[in-house]
Amino acid sequence: MLFTVALTNFSDIFKSSFIENTASFSIIDSLLGLGMAFIIGLFIYAIYKKTFKGVIYSHTFNISLVIMTMATALVIMGISQNVLLSLGMVGALSIVRFRTPIKDPMDLVFLFWSVIAGILSGAGFILLAAIGTVSIGFVIVLFSNKIRVENPYLLVVKFDKDNIGEKVEQIISSKVKKYVLKSKSIMQGDEVEVTYEIRVKENDAQITSTISQIDGVRSAVMLSYDGNFTA
Repeated sequence: MLFTVALTNFSDIFKSSFIENTASFSIIDSLLGLGMAFIIGLFIYAIYKKTFKGVIYSHTFNISLVIMTMATALVIMGISQNVLLSLGMVGALSIVRFRTPIKDPMDLVFLFWSVIAGILSGAGFILLAAIGTVSIGFVIVLFSNKIRVENPYLLVVKFDKDNIGEKVEQIISSKVKKYVLKSKSIMQGDEVEVTYEIRVKENDAQITSTISQIDGVRSAVMLSYDGNFTA
């Protein structure tokens, strides 16, 4: 009699709600959601690679977009089966901190896009995820390739005497569409350093060669500028 009671209690352990919850999900739905998340992630990967306009392309960041889409879908499929698990997952994810700085706003857009696509795929809104992904990709490609944006440049010129600055400004006014003096520094030995924000004509970078030929000019450097990063 005692052996029967012990056997019954031992069997109850394997009939716990934990084991039942792990078997309650649909394998077909899970594979379909993960597969759709993978396809959408590849689409985001292709759009990011095609429309990247930064200085250094990061292949690892682009791959992380695919993985983030699938991982988000996997999390959503897991927490949708259990309310308690969803609350615990929210608490666990709230302690995650991303230490990598996002310098380009478009990188943040792609990250948010991957998370949203993963959420929709994991929640079962596959058609909505597909339509939204194609629409966003079309808008990004349209604005990236069809609409031309006039990017400013920073022109840094160093010369010996202050009166040479007038010659420099004359050349700048004749070579560029628009220019604005951003800073002027006078160092020891009458050395002057000036920084202009300029908008060149058809990406013409010959202005640096013309300015460098002026007697007294030590250096002339032109940098691409987007407000957050120079290179």
